[in-house]
Order: sequence, then structure tokens, then C-alpha cells
Amino acid sequence: MTVEQTLTDKGITLPAAPMPAANYVPFVQTGNLIFVSGQISANEAGLITGKLGDGFSVEDGAAAARRCGLALIAQLKSAIGDLDRVTRVVKLTGFVNSTPDFTDQPKVINGCSDLMVEVFGDAGRHARAAVSAPSLPFGVAVEVEAVFEVA
Repeated sequence: MTVEQTLTDKGITLPAAPMPAANYVPFVQTGNLIFVSGQISANEAGLITGKLGDGFSVEDGAAAARRCGLALIAQLKSAIGDLDRVTRVVKLTGFVNSTPDFTDQPKVINGCSDLMVEVFGDAGRHARAAVSAPSLPFGVAVEVEAVFEVA
């Protein structure tokens, strides 16, 4: 089954690849690796803002991280066209806007990690970091960057 068919079968619609918010490019390819710049949590209604540990639940954070994952895949598709060229999700780095005492960053970033496995199967299993940040751009709840290997 193709990645596009998997997306369709699972009812997953990719957003348009977001434009950069500052002086950087959305992705860089070097050799077989695609480095996708950090994608911030947003949905059709706009930015998903909030601070984990201060009225923003782990479940809401995981949903925000999933939205970051959708944006990552959208950027990847704009970079390579055919998502079936993906041979591996190499690494995710997730940043969680959270209070100093919040310690469930891994559970939040699972929202993105789970999406990668759902879409790419075993090739979606990856190395990862999930870290706290005292604030993120525009007050968003989550930002995730990724490295993909392509054929």
C-alpha cells in the first residue's frame, strides 16, 4: 500500500505546507537526508497555544504534536513529491512549552511519533528527543523538527 493510500484509508488530510515565519527555509536536502525545520502546532482554526502544566492537558499537547507531525509530512511532500520515497523517519526533536515542574514531555511528543508510525509503518520508528521549553514562538504549545531518509 502506498503512503498516500494509507493517508486516505486512515482519513488523514495533510495541511498545506506552512511558509517559514522568519529567515530560514522549510527544508534542506543533503544526500539522502531531508531536514525539515521545526513545525509549530496549528490547525484549521489557527495556532494551538498554551503551556503544558498550566491548564493545557497532556492529551491536548499530544494532539498539538500530531498537528506538528502533519505539517512535517506536508513539508516533506513539498520537498520530494512522492512520500513513497521515504525509507526512514530518522529523528524527531520535540519542544514542549511547559512549566518547570512538567515532566511528561515524552507523552506529549508521542502524538507526533505515533503519527509517523501510523503513516510510514516500521520505517516511521525513529530516534527522538522530547524537551521542555519555557516558551515557544507565538506562544504555541509544541514545535517538532524532523530528519527523514529518502531513496
